[in-house]
Amino acid sequence: MEAVAFLVETIFKLYLMVVMLRLWLQLAQADFYNPLSQFVVKVTHPVVGPLRRIIPSIGKFDTATFVFALVIALANVWVIAWLKGFMILDVLWLLKSALLMLVVEGVQLIIYVLIIRAILSWVSQGNNPLEFLFHQLTEPMIAPIRRIIPPIGGLDLSPMILIIFLLFIMRLF
Repeated sequence: MEAVAFLVETIFKLYLMVVMLRLWLQLAQADFYNPLSQFVVKVTHPVVGPLRRIIPSIGKFDTATFVFALVIALANVWVIAWLKGFMILDVLWLLKSALLMLVVEGVQLIIYVLIIRAILSWVSQGNNPLEFLFHQLTEPMIAPIRRIIPPIGGLDLSPMILIIFLLFIMRLF
């Protein structure tokens, strides 16, 4: 049963990351014609599209996508607890666990994108569409750090400093 719980949780978390990536792409106003952006939109649109008609956005923040991410996190917590033999009746605990999952998965998503961006910067010649998209997503977070700690000898430490800070935030939760 533990293997089934692992598989179900992995599927939930992967899809949750795709939904959260859609939210992040919209907040960053990233290029939606990028192949990765198109994949994210096509995978999430069957649910987010109808939800947008019911739940309006608040400025740049796509409330419908956030609500969908929260529903996925709630379902994940409930299904995993059920698979492990627990029956959760405390709605407040369920909501708190789902919100915590959103924070942790969001931080992990940022870390993954930062690592992929760093690896691409070593091997790419700068004309990769994925690298450009990741630059759009992460530059608003890295630029303030880069202003404080400029590149040293051609080596930019700002992504590493941001990753360490994000890991610290995850440890707090």
